[in-house]
Amino acid sequence: MDRPYDVEIILRFESAFMYREQLLFVCSRNQWRSPTAAALFDNSERYIAKSAGTSDSARIKITPGLINWADRIFVMEKRHTAILQRNYPDLIEGKSVIVLHISDDYQYQDPELIEILESRLAEYLE
Repeated sequence: MDRPYDVEIILRFESAFMYREQLLFVCSRNQWRSPTAAALFDNSERYIAKSAGTSDSARIKITPGLINWADRIFVMEKRHTAILQRNYPDLIEGKSVIVLHISDDYQYQDPELIEILESRLAEYLE
């Protein structure tokens, strides 16, 4: 006997196997800006996000593995791009590295920071 398919189950199954673009957010110490940005995508079906920092004291330090993992890299300041270019020139060659121009003036999950991130990311992400 044929059973009708539950459309909701099929959609969930399909979305579980859809490719999600991998976004890497980079700031200095990986405490406030980049973790806040990555958290915006915690429940996204379209993107998966991680964060890292360029400083030796970063909570999660940028690594070649994270750079290779990322489809796109978003940095908070121009100096983060310069650090990536200096330390990982071969790895970022051909990668999209986007500067968001967000200074280190916000705490983790600061509503103003979230608003700025959403506004600036809207230009690059659907």
